Amino acid sequence: MDTRNYKLYHECGFDSRQFLEQYVSDSPKMVFEEDFLIFPIKNLRKTFTEGHITGDVLIDLSTGSVVHHLFAACDFFKHIIVLKARDRCIMELKRWVDERTGAFHWGHATKLHVDTEEDSYKLQEKEEKMRSALQHIVKCDFEKENMMDPIILPPADYIISFGLLDVLCKDRDNYMRYLRKFSSLLKPGGHFVIVGCLDTTYYIVGKEKFHYFSYDEEFVRKALVGEGFIIDRCEVKMRMGVSDLCDYKGVIFVVAHREK
Repeated sequence: MDTRNYKLYHECGFDSRQFLEQYVSDSPKMVFEEDFLIFPIKNLRKTFTEGHITGDVLIDLSTGSVVHHLFAACDFFKHIIVLKARDRCIMELKRWVDERTGAFHWGHATKLHVDTEEDSYKLQEKEEKMRSALQHIVKCDFEKENMMDPIILPPADYIISFGLLDVLCKDRDNYMRYLRKFSSLLKPGGHFVIVGCLDTTYYIVGKEKFHYFSYDEEFVRKALVGEGFIIDRCEVKMRMGVSDLCDYKGVIFVVAHREK
């Protein structure tokens, strides 16, 4: 498929609220719950609760203003630093953190993290804990050597990239360059988590079609190993959602670490 005319996420941006509504909301029309909500949350919870998590700092590099995957991390990390290149995404996320009128509703995602049925207190407590951890939302420029210039961030114990490498990169060389740049923020012995879509060429937000870098499981594995990572876990889930909004064939979840 010719993707030359598709827009690029970091160059054009998109309607951040529309993106959330289409791909991670609780709308009856949202068909990606199993793939984009339940699958990554289940695997992140398993990673954090069954692994040996140490450290204080987690850096998140994800698409749009998604935050649902980070609920699994707020019990383990004192500081969650979110890097965003688009002002609109920052505003959308801060609206939720500051509990402003009109903020996106994440209650459906909170329930996936809390082992309770109708305990509203536990749900509220989880969201408060998440908001407390999300006090560092930093503007960045992916093309600068120091993406956060002039800010210098502390080395991260964990990095999570939810879809960002996929929408940011034009080709394999581009992917390797950004993977190297993102992983440079990681301290020795730190972990890198990648969540992405397999064999994808486009995704739609509103009426606009955007480029999505197409790759398979083998490519991700080789890319991480090539950058000196040891893969701890790799899970692949075949597509469940039926929609023309995105042509992905599966979702991948990978956890890898660098030796000290």
